[in-house]
Amino acid sequence: MTATRLRLGTRGSAMALIQTQLVGDALVAAHPGLEIELVTIKTEGDRNLIPIPLDTVGKAWFTAEIDRALNDGDIDLAVHSLKDLPLALDDDLHMVCVLQRSDPRDALLATSGQTLSQLPAGSVIGTDSTRRRALILHLRPDLQVTSLRGNVQTRLRKLREGQYDAIVLAAAGLERLSQTDLITEYYDAESFIPAIGQGALAVEVRRDRRDLIDLLGHLEDSDTVTAVTTEREFSARIGGGCKLPVGCYARIEGETITLHGMIGELDGSKVLFESLTGATADSVKLAHQLADAILAKCDFKYKPSEDHDRL
Repeated sequence: MTATRLRLGTRGSAMALIQTQLVGDALVAAHPGLEIELVTIKTEGDRNLIPIPLDTVGKAWFTAEIDRALNDGDIDLAVHSLKDLPLALDDDLHMVCVLQRSDPRDALLATSGQTLSQLPAGSVIGTDSTRRRALILHLRPDLQVTSLRGNVQTRLRKLREGQYDAIVLAAAGLERLSQTDLITEYYDAESFIPAIGQGALAVEVRRDRRDLIDLLGHLEDSDTVTAVTTEREFSARIGGGCKLPVGCYARIEGETITLHGMIGELDGSKVLFESLTGATADSVKLAHQLADAILAKCDFKYKPSEDHDRL
């Protein structure tokens, strides 16, 4: 290791800072004496709060400014929620997944304490994920799903203020914020399929920083790397710019991997699910087979494109 002090780039939300500190703490635990500085950077996604589904805009909304700082040498590494990272990364940057994946599931938070099946018809559910919207409406077409923007704390405040009857958030984020007590219901990741990479953290470094790549590699959880890489392969095969609700979850047990994928109509009227199980050594091939099986059945009005940055 050549560095004794590392600057970690991050968004400024409470959850982003906690996630970045997790990586910093793991680095210091592995390398006592290493100094960590958190550098907060505001992204387009933080500035632009127009009410549009976030998974229909470029993921660079939440990463471009941080990646620019990384390329310019203003920070040494960048910490992201993996699901925020585009499939196509900057050629000069390298992604290293570190730490074991947290809970990949989605969770419902309802002011009434009711589950999704118990909510009265017409209840207003807040989310800006087209995937969550499709899955909710597929299960409960009698509910209203409306836009919900802002960081987790802002979304929780809007729920408390009564702007929504319930909201859906990633369980991992609530876990990192120590607010799992607010969760009314967890959704099974094998049926209410999460976003690609949900619950996992990713660290980016410049490719020419071999010292940092080696340093971070020692923290990597191999099962997490295999799982999220497989999910991203599924996404790339589906076509990240299809603007349809898409999800994938990979579960690893020993040398076996089970993949669950979905693609649906925006209004939830039709959702296709497929699953495959095979050897972890064949995970990329399985991801492509799963995507192909779903696409073969897809007769939706929107077809996949080649813009893989907008899932």
